[in-house]
Amino acid sequence: MLTHGGSVLVLAVNIRTKTSPLTMMRSSESRYSRQQRFTPWGEKGQARIGASRVAIVGCGALGTVQAEILARAGAGLLRIIDRDLVELGNLQRQFLFSEADAKDGTPKAVAAARRLAQINSEIALEPVVADLSPSNAADLLENMDLILDGTDNFETRYLINDFSVRENIPWVYGAAVSSYGLKLAVIPGVTACLKCVYPEPPQGAQPTCETAGVLGTVTAAIAALQTADAMRILAGGTEGIVARLTTIDVWTGEIRHIAPPSRDPNCTCCGLRDFVHLDGSKRAPVSLCGRNAVQIHERNRPLDLIDLARRLGELGPVRSNEFALRVTLDAYELMVFPDGRAIVKGTTDVGIARSLYARYVGG
Repeated sequence: MLTHGGSVLVLAVNIRTKTSPLTMMRSSESRYSRQQRFTPWGEKGQARIGASRVAIVGCGALGTVQAEILARAGAGLLRIIDRDLVELGNLQRQFLFSEADAKDGTPKAVAAARRLAQINSEIALEPVVADLSPSNAADLLENMDLILDGTDNFETRYLINDFSVRENIPWVYGAAVSSYGLKLAVIPGVTACLKCVYPEPPQGAQPTCETAGVLGTVTAAIAALQTADAMRILAGGTEGIVARLTTIDVWTGEIRHIAPPSRDPNCTCCGLRDFVHLDGSKRAPVSLCGRNAVQIHERNRPLDLIDLARRLGELGPVRSNEFALRVTLDAYELMVFPDGRAIVKGTTDVGIARSLYARYVGG
């Protein structure tokens, strides 16, 4: 069903298969027995996992692995938040998706939830087709026990960090490119937050998946390490968690554990509690990491994709479904969503992307 999250139109679907209590009990006894036999976990840990609510922000190379591990472990509810559609180039490293998903242009959150429902019918799944923003963060992240980072940009990570610290919700940061990746657990009030570690995003030209490539082994490894932190927090609480920055290079085999900085009393986020990334209802256009694309947030009202498809069909080939519309216009491709958001492919120039949006979608 379509619901309004703040001023952003999102698709939220709760997927759960009805199972009789007796069937569920018998299934759970065998399904989760191996992890329950792990002494630090046990039956109490399994009960906590089964009652947990986890938000996964970004359902790509990291998020799909996180979601599958947690679904198989019996997490109570997984809210999967992603703005994008499945493409053929995703399949090399993004689990859960199929060639059919890429051909149909299925939203990643929806495709992932459909597959996870086949893996574990006992858990609740909430796919949300949206971009996490200041205007919908409270709707999408409130009442969660933990947040997992599967994003590809610091803007969204800083937003997660602000919300996490403000609401006292643990989260686990992760990133990967080429053969290298890193992860860090953030426990508000206990460990350094992301702003303590990175007061500003990395400056200068940075390697991206587009320029340096990325191996599926490193994204899977980082996602597994992130999820290990998440499961320890969910099953046993935050006490005793050592929040180390872990880096791994799957090509050289090097693994390092780095003690992050202590909490900074002058940190704008966890020290001064100035949550600047949660301010405002709109975000500026942003170039997407390694995508030769720009994401546009220029509207705060729903779009009629059927009408837009009719208008744009006279200018170029259009593919459209209930989730998004795609049209090719010379060297560019516009992907437009029902909430008015768009991804303009073929440029990293915000000015060009904004001009194309205004010309073909409207101001």
